[in-house]
Amino acid sequence: MTTSPSRSAWTAVLCWLTVLIEGYDLVALGATIPTLLKGHHLGFTAAGATAVATVSLVGVAVGAAALGPLSDRLGRRVMLIGSVLLFSVFTLVLPLAPNVATFGVFRFVAGIGLGACMPVALTVMSENLPARRRASASTFTMTGYHVGAVLTSLLALAAVENWHVLFYGGGIAGLLVVPLMWWKLPESAAFLAAKEQPGAGKFSLRDLLGPKFRRISIAVWTGSFMGLLLVYGLNTWLPQLMRTAGYPLSTSITLLLVLNIGAIIGLVLAGTIADRFGIRPIARIWFATGAVLLALLSLKIGSSFVLNGLVLLTGVFVFSAQVLIYGYVAQAFPAQARGSALGMTSAVGRLGSILGPFVTGALVTAGVAYPWGFYFFAVVAALGLGAILLLGGGKREAPAPEAAELGSPGQERLQH
Repeated sequence: MTTSPSRSAWTAVLCWLTVLIEGYDLVALGATIPTLLKGHHLGFTAAGATAVATVSLVGVAVGAAALGPLSDRLGRRVMLIGSVLLFSVFTLVLPLAPNVATFGVFRFVAGIGLGACMPVALTVMSENLPARRRASASTFTMTGYHVGAVLTSLLALAAVENWHVLFYGGGIAGLLVVPLMWWKLPESAAFLAAKEQPGAGKFSLRDLLGPKFRRISIAVWTGSFMGLLLVYGLNTWLPQLMRTAGYPLSTSITLLLVLNIGAIIGLVLAGTIADRFGIRPIARIWFATGAVLLALLSLKIGSSFVLNGLVLLTGVFVFSAQVLIYGYVAQAFPAQARGSALGMTSAVGRLGSILGPFVTGALVTAGVAYPWGFYFFAVVAALGLGAILLLGGGKREAPAPEAAELGSPGQERLQH
C-alpha cells in the first residue's frame, strides 16, 4: 500500500504540528508559574507549583509508556488523533480548575495525551518516508518542538498577567487540528502491511527485553534517559548556572535563546548527516562532542562572542543527540514493534527529564552549581555516548524489514 505525494505531505505537516503542541506545552506551564505564584491564583505556592510541574511530566511518561505501544495494536491514526484530543480537552479546561489539586489532576491527564503524541508522531513520520531517511524524519519532526516553545514564549510576553490565554490557546489549537487530522491523516501503510503478516499483534512490551531486542532496548533507553536529562536540565537551569558563574542576568537569558537556536540548527544538520553516514556513528560523535562542549562551559569566558558561539554549538550537538536515538529505534525495529519501542524509549527518557532539573536544582541550592553543574552535564553526555557504544559497531545499520515477523531470522541483525 502506498500514499499519494499530497497525502504524504499532509502526514508530515500534521506530525510536525503534533510535536509543536508539545513544545508549546513545555513553555506554557513554565511561563505561567511566576504569574500564578505572584497573584496566588488558585492558592498556588512554590511547593504546589513544583508538584504540578512534576505530575505533569509523570503524566507524559505514563502516556508514552501506556498509549504509545497501543499504536502497534490499534493503529497509528486513531492513537495520534485520540492523544491530541485528550491533551487538548484537558488543557482547555485547566483555567477552570477551582484549586491547585484539580489543576494538577488536569495537567496529569493532559500529560498522558501529550506523552503519546510524540512517539506516535515519530512512528508515523518514520513510516511516511523511505527507510534511508529515518534520521531526518525524526530530527525534522522535532524542530516543531522548539518552534512551539518559541511561539509560546512570544504569546506569554503578549499575554502578561492573562495566564489563562496560554492554556485556552493551546487547547483550541489542538481541537482545531483534530478534525484536520481526521480528514487528512492516513493510516500507516507499514502498519497495515504488518497486521497482515503471520503472528501480527502478538508483540508485547516484555518482548523488548527478550533475547532478540534486549541489548538495543537497554542501549536506547539509557541514551534517551541521558539525552532528555540534558535537554530539560539545561533548558531549566542554564540561566541560573550562568548567573552563578558571574555573567549578567541579561546575558544568561540571552544564552538560553542561543542554546535553542543551536538546537534547531543541530536537528536539521544531524538528521541530514546521519541519513548519509548512519545514525550510530553520528550519534556517537554528537554525544562525545556535547560532553566536551559542556565541560568547556565550566570555564569563565571573557569574550561574549566566544561564549555565545560555545553555547550555540552546545545546542547544536546536545539537543539533537537524543533525537537521533529516536531515528535509530524507528530504523532498527520492525513496524509491528515500532510504536512500542518508541513509546518506551520516550517514557524512559521522560524520567531523565524529571531527574535533570531536580539534580541541577539541588546543586544550585547547595551553592556548587558552578562549575559542578557543567561537570555533571558533561558526565551525563559521556554516559549517553556509552549507551550508544552498546549498540555495537560494524557496517552501517540496515533498516528492519517493514513486514517481517518478529521471530524471523532476519531480526537477528538488530543485534549487530
